[in-house]
Amino acid sequence: MSSTILDATVLETCVAAAVAAPSLYNSQPWRFRLDPETVTFHVRAAPARGLRFADPDARALHVSVGACVLNLRVAMAHFGWTADTRLLPSPGDPGLLATVRPTEARTGDLQPADDELYAAVWRRRSSRLPFSGGPQPPLRAELMTAAAAEGASLLFPDTAQTARLLALTTLGERRNRADPDRARESRRWVREDPYDLSDTGLPLAALGPQDSREQLPLRDFTAQRHPERLPARLFEPAPVIALLATEHDRRTDWLRAGQALERVLLLATARGLRMSLLSQALEWPDLRQSLSPAPFHAQMLVRLGYGPQGPATPRRTARVAID
Repeated sequence: MSSTILDATVLETCVAAAVAAPSLYNSQPWRFRLDPETVTFHVRAAPARGLRFADPDARALHVSVGACVLNLRVAMAHFGWTADTRLLPSPGDPGLLATVRPTEARTGDLQPADDELYAAVWRRRSSRLPFSGGPQPPLRAELMTAAAAEGASLLFPDTAQTARLLALTTLGERRNRADPDRARESRRWVREDPYDLSDTGLPLAALGPQDSREQLPLRDFTAQRHPERLPARLFEPAPVIALLATEHDRRTDWLRAGQALERVLLLATARGLRMSLLSQALEWPDLRQSLSPAPFHAQMLVRLGYGPQGPATPRRTARVAID
């Protein structure tokens, strides 16, 4: 059901949808400001929630903000508006990453895909649990089309290429565990107390087990020096991995990659898939270059399959997120 009335409740719901986007460590590195005269959302970086060691160039921050911008657009479409989105609209204000403004009421009924994506905003979760099977060719083509609609490419590597990408991710995971600064930074976002009411970070229930075969390099957010002590389960022996990439590697490309990533994740959710993100190799420049097939620049590895839904992670409320 859509409404073309932009009242306070609708605007707050749009921000709540944006805040539901994924981010590394669930850091939620974004802020919103609403210009009441033009009803324009200003989406800004929140450097205090950036990751100094894992993301020194703020690439992952831009990808996360791009994902929240896509959710904001999807919510506006649900309520019957076309969104005018501008990336990096003010060269003199580098912290302003995007503006999103409802420009006109959409004519006619919503397309089924619009309602599917909006419903998926509230259901999408990362699942770091074992999967069974993966998307078949027709669904893979649909996911690739979704990424292309936002200016990115989604590639499904063959078995040998998948093994190489996973090997690079394993190397990135080992480096992260061995780096004291990155290990401390990672642990800072883990909420070990089940009664912790923090609205960012990752509760223990969301971390997931490790692969007992040690074939799938899942991130150990606790950065244990002895991974054999971590809970482990059997994971799928042939994981389905997709590589999200862009032709260029500028800040605007990172933001577009984030929008493409979220459109893919929402569509996957709507189609009953589960997913988790493997970004460890992307956090090391040399490994990221090795991940990138010419002429593309790797932006994210996505693991896809069918299985249990992951636990929910906390989110800041819309009122807290708006300046």
